[in-house]
Amino acid sequence: MSIRIAVGKGSCGIAAGAAKVSDALAPFLKGSGIPLETVGCIGMCWLEPIVDLYDGNRLITRLVQVQPEHAELIADAAKSGNYSALAELAITDEDAAFLTKQTRIALRNCGLIDPDSIESAKAAGGYSAIAHILRDGITPEAVIECIKTSGLAGRGGAGFPTWFKWNAARQSPGEEKYLICNADEGDPGAFMDRAVIESDPHTLIEGMLIGAYAIGAKEAIVYVRAEYPLAIRRLEHAISEAKAAGLIGENILGSAFSCDFRIKAGAGAFVCGEETALIESLQGQRGMPRLKPPFPAEAGYWNKPSNINNVETFANVAWIIGNGGEAFAAMGTEDSKGTKVFALTGKIRRGGLVEIPMGMTLRDVIFGIGGGIRGGKAFKAVQMGGPSGGCIPAELLDTVIDYKKLAATGAIMGSGGMVVMDEDTCMVGMAKFFLDFTAKESCGKCVHCRIGTKRLQEILTRITEGSGKEGDIELLEELCNAVRDGALCGLGQTAPNPVLSTLRYFRDEFEAHIREKRCPAHTCNALLHYNIHTDVCKGCTVCARKCPVQAISGSVKQPHVIDPDKCIRCGQCMASCKFGAISVE
Repeated sequence: MSIRIAVGKGSCGIAAGAAKVSDALAPFLKGSGIPLETVGCIGMCWLEPIVDLYDGNRLITRLVQVQPEHAELIADAAKSGNYSALAELAITDEDAAFLTKQTRIALRNCGLIDPDSIESAKAAGGYSAIAHILRDGITPEAVIECIKTSGLAGRGGAGFPTWFKWNAARQSPGEEKYLICNADEGDPGAFMDRAVIESDPHTLIEGMLIGAYAIGAKEAIVYVRAEYPLAIRRLEHAISEAKAAGLIGENILGSAFSCDFRIKAGAGAFVCGEETALIESLQGQRGMPRLKPPFPAEAGYWNKPSNINNVETFANVAWIIGNGGEAFAAMGTEDSKGTKVFALTGKIRRGGLVEIPMGMTLRDVIFGIGGGIRGGKAFKAVQMGGPSGGCIPAELLDTVIDYKKLAATGAIMGSGGMVVMDEDTCMVGMAKFFLDFTAKESCGKCVHCRIGTKRLQEILTRITEGSGKEGDIELLEELCNAVRDGALCGLGQTAPNPVLSTLRYFRDEFEAHIREKRCPAHTCNALLHYNIHTDVCKGCTVCARKCPVQAISGSVKQPHVIDPDKCIRCGQCMASCKFGAISVE
């Protein structure tokens, strides 16, 4: 037997206490010969910290929500082979189905290998694709043709054919070319790129090496936001290991191909997810989009031909080269090939990273993999594509996940954020949240985005504060169309999507806010009205004592009343009432 223990230490695992679990395990394993390993995120974020026990490469048991006090029990079981003692910590079959229902390509090694070990990556097949290309004399044109056959589209949001961008950069004249990875993941609720870099940085490096070889670039740059310190540290270490192994630098694997890597830590501007703004930032300038054309493939970084793809796109490349473009194209739909990674968040029972073949439905993901809504609440909508996307309502749960089908709903695939909302979500408030984000993240270069998003945000705020008026809905629609049509880059052009989609499917909520001064979801404080039902109130005085502003009055054993002018709508009264005498409208 070759027993080993692996602790998931991605950011989510560490935040849940995985480092403390690992530290607690170490003394109990000392001298046992049982290795204590670090792996990245397996994607089951709601079950962290996760500890896996292996016999060689065979998973014996997966332990979830592990705490430091379980360390001795786990170590004793590993030493004795009595794994029945760990039954209470073992993952349930229902939760385990979260992974078995997925098809993992970009995430194929996440949570399974040591991100700080190139040998661990190589044992899982890492760098075999680039070695095959260089040692067997596969031409750049053949590499691009393989990517074309696969149908791989950019996973950063636009869904543009990867091969086309690579081919355009390759055919652009000039010896100096650049390959850039966009790891500036800025969508609220999205963490796919971070998880891949933290868990399997060598897959990103290999995919970028193949891309650099294909377009003829001698320098590869990863632009990653500085808010990802663990990802940056692990990527830096992986680059140093790859250099030491002759996989980065001059004459890679004895070939004529040379390529250097470096990392640029961005300041966290959402607009730098747009490729031309990213290039400006790389050059030390303020991140603001350029007019196109010329496109980066013609004049990008330092006005040299450049290619930009995101982390997930590159994470698919080595698998495609190793398994053939046809294998990737066999998954998905006619218009959208392969798999897609989603960050499943919000009011979902099983939140985390999900990779599924294109063609599954939203219902398959949210209810089949994610387990449905927390607390038995009703599903209301799912926000797809982050601030640039839209809200898809319950009646469209059977929408097929591909680029065209999602676009038809008014949402977009985006980079893969999937924020699930339940019956308690105010859709007006949700639109306001995303407009507040885009208004703050606008670079300010064009008037439509700089001023238009701010005006949209102000109108939505006014509506949620009870000051909405007739004509506001029409004004929102007019402004949305103006911003969409007049903005310079994708941030501004798609910023109205959350408003337009909520107006499309939840117009009645806007009307209730404006005409009835009522929030159907009971979340907009300014529109809440707390009432004490005198026929139910026992006069126990608990609510009056809990009220922080003395807005409740009444005598002992007599019905109480709430002064609406004093009430700050904190909800303490309703939470403290044992008789159900207080309601909110």
